[in-house]
Amino acid sequence: MVGMSEEVQITKQTGRLDKVAAQLFPDYSRSQLQRLIVAGDLLVNDQQVVAKYQVRTGDRLKLTPPPIQHLSLEPENIPLDIVYEDADLLVVNKPQGMVVHPAPGHPNHTLVNALLYHCPLSTINGTYRPGIVHRIDKDTSGLLMVAKNDLAHQALAKQLKAKKNLREYTALVHGRMPNDQGTIIAPLGRSRRDRKKQAVVADGRPAITHYRVIKRYQYFTLIKCVLETGRTHQIRVHLRYLGFPLAGDPLYGPTKTLKGHGQFLHAGKLGFEHPRTHQEMIFEAPLPEIFQKTLEKLDKNENFK
Repeated sequence: MVGMSEEVQITKQTGRLDKVAAQLFPDYSRSQLQRLIVAGDLLVNDQQVVAKYQVRTGDRLKLTPPPIQHLSLEPENIPLDIVYEDADLLVVNKPQGMVVHPAPGHPNHTLVNALLYHCPLSTINGTYRPGIVHRIDKDTSGLLMVAKNDLAHQALAKQLKAKKNLREYTALVHGRMPNDQGTIIAPLGRSRRDRKKQAVVADGRPAITHYRVIKRYQYFTLIKCVLETGRTHQIRVHLRYLGFPLAGDPLYGPTKTLKGHGQFLHAGKLGFEHPRTHQEMIFEAPLPEIFQKTLEKLDKNENFK
């Protein structure tokens, strides 16, 4: 039963822990169980292991789900920067510092709270993420497509899965990138050292980021990044992996960095096919003021750090 600890002794099932656990704990999906394994809430013989651990006869599995955290989702009259809107969808320019949807630690004042006050949203993503087809991090600014109904949501999500959308970001990174353009192909998954972080891991999900240099400074490089996949923290982790972490990134960047309100990363261009008219649509949003002013300072004085 969800909410209570469960313990099972393995008698005949063998194989990967997440697969075996999905058979033994049918109240949970495999992805939910994988998260519980990472969090240390699903143990084998009272020890934390990885999802690919090979379960053996005699192993003892203990599942202790975390406490249920109740969230309320209320419409809030928060100003929105709406770039486009029609009966099926809208495109919003999210400010830096705003969380996209409610979650533990961020129960309100999110983009979803603001959207619910403004208009009806699709119901596909459940109670706490209505209308949200894709997300960007709290301290990343820029464009998001939002579905008003389920037809639009299904069509836009299908495009994302088929990699037919255009998602272009402007990023400022530490260091002078030597190549004018390139592609980062490195699988991503949760860090084994810090569960709050993502990392390049051999058994992670495929992730591809394309980039091109716009301008080089003495200590920084301004680039454009295009996502082929959309993994959590993808651009931030990929650029760190390449050796050029995002300026201002509190999680993946160096301690000494540019002052701002988080990483200098802006989702500036978004393209998709309209779910009803099938028209190709492309939208752009200017850089936030702090990003623009930082670039102006770098233009005037390349020793500015």
